[in-house]
Amino acid sequence: MAWIITKYLVTAGIVILVSELAKRSDKLGGLVAALPLVTVMTLIWLYLENQSMEKIANHAWYTFWYVLPTLPMFITFPVLLPKLDFWPTLIISIIITMVSFGGFALLLRRFGIELL
Repeated sequence: MAWIITKYLVTAGIVILVSELAKRSDKLGGLVAALPLVTVMTLIWLYLENQSMEKIANHAWYTFWYVLPTLPMFITFPVLLPKLDFWPTLIISIIITMVSFGGFALLLRRFGIELL
């Protein structure tokens, strides 16, 4: 139980750190948020929990493919935000990400990479 609490506290602490940095500096907050901190933490947690090297490698492999279709959201959000309110911008950005992911998954299927 202590292990799970530690994982939650460390993970939450990093999210709080990023949000606090973003309040103080847009650039620094963006830089730290862009780092694959969640992925690195997940790889560490998997390793410390004695998961197989194959499982850890697969996690990194699929994370790469899942990140690519999220990139349009990071262009859409700042473009739409000045024109729309926060919530509509966020919802539209999420929908664009979902559509991008679906199309990307179909494209990659042609090359033998199954994301779904």
